[in-house]
This record gives sequence, structure tokens and C-alpha cells, in this order.
Amino acid sequence: MKKYVIMLVPLLIAGSLILSGCGKKTEQNSNGSGDSNNSHTATTGEMHHSDSGELPQGLMVKVDPTYPIGSQVIMSADHMSGMKGATATIVGAYETTVYAVTYTPTTGGEPVKNHKWVIQEEIKDHNKAPYKVGAEVVLDADHMTGMKGATATIDSAEQTTVYMVDYTPTTGGDPVKNHKWVTENELSAE
Repeated sequence: MKKYVIMLVPLLIAGSLILSGCGKKTEQNSNGSGDSNNSHTATTGEMHHSDSGELPQGLMVKVDPTYPIGSQVIMSADHMSGMKGATATIVGAYETTVYAVTYTPTTGGEPVKNHKWVIQEEIKDHNKAPYKVGAEVVLDADHMTGMKGATATIDSAEQTTVYMVDYTPTTGGDPVKNHKWVTENELSAE
């Protein structure tokens, strides 16, 4: 009997790990306010939590940002579950144009509406000049499964400072390292 239990435990662990990944959802709020009436749940992809900190080529570091590297901030962004209200540490600050985009994942499925955020340097063969609302672009960003190489429509565009942050979700779980991107108006001093 012990022999069967010992053999069964690894199978149960593997099965539960596989099943735990099946129900994950990444929420994209369409107005950034946390109003659930206006939120879109993207069940077509899962946010990547790469801790590489790799930056797109040509991204300009912000000189004298409002929130310097190492400072603690509170996030009002709710791009993902556990983000809103979390304390974050600034890892990087950059000057760029930030976009909310709608795209259909290259892996298929429903369109992801108003995904926040993709920056100028994450658009394939990007122009120097910002894109206008309604422009069609190809994404070079890889924040979610099926994003890289997808054709997207620009929903909004804003010249601003974007931040890369480390934080622990308010819902618990592992710390998120080098999250890309949070805009300056989605942060406040701790």
C-alpha cells in the first residue's frame, strides 16, 4: 500500500500544478479606475512576470523623475489582480509615449481590449513620432501570451514617464519583479 501512495503523490502534485494554470485570468481595466463595470477580463492570455528587466532598444531614461529609483510608491493601477493598493519599489523610470491597445492574440481567441500599457519602443519598426489613436501597428511587446507579433489598434496615446516596479500583490503570492509598465499618474507617494 505504501508503494502505491508514494507513486501517487508525484502524480497528484503534477496534476494540480497543471490544473492551477488553466483558470488564470489577467484583468485589463478599460479606464484605470478600478470600476468593475468598465473592466475587461482577458482570458486569452496571461501576464508574463519576467524578472529579466530587459528594456526595449532606444528607451530613454527619465532624468530627475518624480519617483526616483529605489523610492516606495502606492499603485492605483489595477491592470492585474492584486496590483491596486500595493506598495511598489521603483526599479526604472523612462520617457516615452505609452499606449493602450486592442489586439487579437496570435494564439487565437477573443480580442484583448484596451491593454495597458505598451510603449513606443515596443512597437515593431516604430516611428520616432507618436502614433495617433486608431493607428494600426504590430506589437513587439511580449507582456501576454500571443501579444508579440499581433496586429493592434491604438486606443489611447500619452507622452509621459513610465516606471518599471517591483511589488508584492495585495492578494498574496510571490513578489513581482520588474513589472512593465506603470504610468506616473497611476502612482502616489507612500
